[in-house]
Amino acid sequence: MCREVRWWWVRHAPVINPTGAIYGQLDRQADLSDDAAFTTLARRLPKGAAWCVTPLSRTQDTAARLIAEGIATHGAPAVEPAFLEQSFGNWQGRAHADVAPQGHLAWLAPAAYRPPGGESFAEVCARVSPRLEAMAAAAPAADIVVVAHGGTIRAVLGHCLGLDPETALRFRIATLSLTRITYLAPRTGDAVWLVEAVNS
Repeated sequence: MCREVRWWWVRHAPVINPTGAIYGQLDRQADLSDDAAFTTLARRLPKGAAWCVTPLSRTQDTAARLIAEGIATHGAPAVEPAFLEQSFGNWQGRAHADVAPQGHLAWLAPAAYRPPGGESFAEVCARVSPRLEAMAAAAPAADIVVVAHGGTIRAVLGHCLGLDPETALRFRIATLSLTRITYLAPRTGDAVWLVEAVNS
């Protein structure tokens, strides 16, 4: 018999960003105006789950807006710094074309590249993976809803599938999308991660 932990990863609502600047870990406000999208997504989320958000208001506001649709939760959302978006350091607040290396189609920079004053996507993976494993190992058989960021969800998928960071960058994660993974822990032997859906 396996202990099953079901994870429901939601990318936050679109960021209000009229200039198209790189925002990374800047605390930019989310656009919560799409009532139909919130209603549809809320209906697909489990009732009675534990919820988790990051320190940035766009995840917290998105979670609050979803919960306001009438979802019963297991306590208030916990704040998890390890699931923050990638820090782009000195690039944050500036236009993509002004700072990002040219020729990388999937992301702002190759996975191993660290923007000045920031962190690489590989470093994001290195902070997300151990926290994901620790939370999964400690959780009872349960549902966990996490409202996080595109980069975080890429890192999670890369971990679950055993991908190198550069390959994990090929996932495109839409705002207000749902990605579902399951952690199966047998009484003996190694646990496994299953990817149930991406951008659903």
